[in-house]
Amino acid sequence: MAAPKSQQKSAAKPKKRPQRLLTYLLGTLLLAAAGGWFYWQDQLQPPSATGEAVAIEIKPGLGAQDVSQLLETQGLIKNATVYSFYLKWNDKSAALKAGKYYITKGMSAEEIANVLVGGDARYGTTKFTVPEGLTVEQIADKLAQDKLVDRDAFLKEANSGVFNYEFLKEIPTDKGLKQRLEGYLFPDTYEVFQGANAHDILDAMLKQTAAVLKPEWREAWKQQGLTIHQGLTIASLVEREAQVDKERAPIAGVIKNRLQAKPPMKLQIDATVQFALGKQKETLLFKDLEINSPYNTYKFEGLPPGPIAAPGKPSIEAAVFPAVHDFYFYVTKKDGSGEHYFATTFAEHEANIRKSQ
Repeated sequence: MAAPKSQQKSAAKPKKRPQRLLTYLLGTLLLAAAGGWFYWQDQLQPPSATGEAVAIEIKPGLGAQDVSQLLETQGLIKNATVYSFYLKWNDKSAALKAGKYYITKGMSAEEIANVLVGGDARYGTTKFTVPEGLTVEQIADKLAQDKLVDRDAFLKEANSGVFNYEFLKEIPTDKGLKQRLEGYLFPDTYEVFQGANAHDILDAMLKQTAAVLKPEWREAWKQQGLTIHQGLTIASLVEREAQVDKERAPIAGVIKNRLQAKPPMKLQIDATVQFALGKQKETLLFKDLEINSPYNTYKFEGLPPGPIAAPGKPSIEAAVFPAVHDFYFYVTKKDGSGEHYFATTFAEHEANIRKSQ
């Protein structure tokens, strides 16, 4: 016997509820998956479309999460957790190589991973070398010749740029310095980002100077009654006068002895006159020694207003630890060795001059 129609309808309704629930659940899962995918893709996008290069160092033993956190801190990725999972998903976590890297802001997640996995520590950089003994103007000429900077822009930034180094506060502003950063740009080989401007390059050189000027060296100068500016000035004189390393400390000792002599003796250093003239001369004439410049140590007592060149580390160390002796004079041997004869008295000095000739 057939059931009433009302009973047939009520029996069919319960079958539709599980289907609707299943459809709802599937839809919710699809929406969640889509949302997760879009979130994933968004978090893997670079924080900025473009920007400067950033130096990062991956130390041995760092895992994917540590590296990702470093990248996020430097503003190279948005989300360290997502990027760490990305590296693991793509089997790159264990392939990350320790080293120093230069990553440009705006690089994709894949591009950054490829650099870190490939160990390409030279990514987007260029090298340049500044020899010891160059003046700021000579450094500007060299960098311009290497097509790294515009010469005038470099000199302008050297004289008026703002750099956050404590030792720069000691540079006097009222002594007629030819170049503000003369002697403060450490001579070395540098690796900078491609496209680095004058400020970037100057900052890299000043940062190296800060690293070389160890606290104990600064304290040694302080104990000798010297400022960092005066210490670097002496170091620059040593750099230009000494041709062999073993004579740097003895020459620094002669400078110290003359400065402390009673009464003080003029330094009479040829290199300061050449700096005042603005050119190198193999032989100075008597009229050159009369140039009215505070850098002329034949005319004025004491140190010149500031450094006359970029001293290297051996010359700086010699200025920190000058040799202890009783010499007040030296003259080049002129035998091709680059060495000098040292003397205590002027009579001995005259004898050495004759010996040299």
